[in-house]
Amino acid sequence: MALNSTRELDELKQKLLRMAAHAETTVRLAIQALVDRDDNLALRVREEEAVLDQFEVQLDEQSIHLLTQGPAPADLRFIAVGMKISHDLERVGDEATTIAGRARALNQEPLLQPRVDIPRMANLALQMLTDAIASFLDRDPGLARAVIPRDKEVDALNKHLNRELANGMVERPATITRALHLIVISKSLERIADHATNIAEEVVYLCEGEDIRHPSERSSEPPPVPATGPHPE
Repeated sequence: MALNSTRELDELKQKLLRMAAHAETTVRLAIQALVDRDDNLALRVREEEAVLDQFEVQLDEQSIHLLTQGPAPADLRFIAVGMKISHDLERVGDEATTIAGRARALNQEPLLQPRVDIPRMANLALQMLTDAIASFLDRDPGLARAVIPRDKEVDALNKHLNRELANGMVERPATITRALHLIVISKSLERIADHATNIAEEVVYLCEGEDIRHPSERSSEPPPVPATGPHPE
């Protein structure tokens, strides 16, 4: 790449890292707003999400411009991965905003404390996001691969919480509104873990050139059909 393009690529990297830091902050604020029942923190989440939206637009524009410069294969891969990661980070901001909005609604009601530990689930999802971002920052595919299986634990907690709250709504109809808010929050946490997994998978691809998405689909592909030709006499 030309000198100007190289400088632009460095700027893209730095902007992506700043966006990642904002995404992590947004999730932390949303979780703290939920745990502390703090409306002011919840309102700050929306401000942070607006910053993430701006980052995504800027990164897309800059990436498309760089793609027109004929980047080297390694740079091309980084630009493509960077665009995907920025989209995941923006979606993380959306989910954090959803959590904050539901937290504000819950603040108007008496506390409903399910047996499933939602703060623990939140911290698991946040740690996955933190490690996925660190793996990108450090170009560490080993750390990225370690993030991926932890998604199953968050999925299991989400399913358990949904069952518990559904049963509770039947037994205690007065809790229905609060239970529905908690179900939405749980789903958002599960989606944040999904986005962290996506980022980790992209880091593996960036560092190793291996696409590890949907491994079960690849393993279920039928073996190639042998080429046909004249049968030996």
